[in-house]
Amino acid sequence: MADAPAPDLRVATFVAARRAAQAVPSYPGAYPASEAEAYALQAEAIALWGDAVAGWKVGLIQPPFAAELDRSRLFGPIFAGHVVTVGDGPATFPCIPNGFAAVEAEYVLKLGADVLPSEGWTPERAAPLVSAVYVGVELAGSPFPGINDHGPLVTISDFGNNAGLILGAELGGLDALDSHRCSMWVDGVKIADGGAHMIPGGPLGSLVELLNHNGRMGSTLPAGTLVSTGAATGVHQVWIGQSAVADFGADGRISVSMLEASA
Repeated sequence: MADAPAPDLRVATFVAARRAAQAVPSYPGAYPASEAEAYALQAEAIALWGDAVAGWKVGLIQPPFAAELDRSRLFGPIFAGHVVTVGDGPATFPCIPNGFAAVEAEYVLKLGADVLPSEGWTPERAAPLVSAVYVGVELAGSPFPGINDHGPLVTISDFGNNAGLILGAELGGLDALDSHRCSMWVDGVKIADGGAHMIPGGPLGSLVELLNHNGRMGSTLPAGTLVSTGAATGVHQVWIGQSAVADFGADGRISVSMLEASA
């Protein structure tokens, strides 16, 4: 039997660096030249990482890249081992020294049924799939400090710049999002206000884009999949030793302490 082919150097480098909690100062090879190449690298990295995918982060693609790719969102896996539920004390975010780390206040949708791959999704068609809505915080992180500086294809190639998800309180369904507001605090200082209205098309619009993406990819989303729908106050870069609080008003606060990651 022939040996399995060696993983792409870019994939192998990022996966090894995440496991070792070591920075990757420069991108380890040529930047992905197409959306197909970027997601192929991501799929190879998911297989090499080996943990189950519990959900997907959805990130906004900024202009001019959105026009060039004809896409408004990018996607990355959220691994089961990196999902935590709010407890009595602050959650922790293991940050790779000299890598990239950020916190994002999010609204998280849970799918109530398996979704087979298809395209042509609309908000009206997608809404019945949502079985629960939560507040949350995405932990955005990468060994590569420039993960967001070279366009969305680079971001996609390293797990979409995801390092985990913190789940907070459950809300009263999609209707609760219409007027929901939140804010982000870092080291005791409020740095941004926002809410579900800050996400283009709202959280449901992000789900629609993910469903259409999975149709293009030929992937099934299993029941229970968590969809972190995008930054509701912005992407807030943080450093080791800092603390952050996502304040969702009557629906609670999610506190995060940034710690140095270890292998």
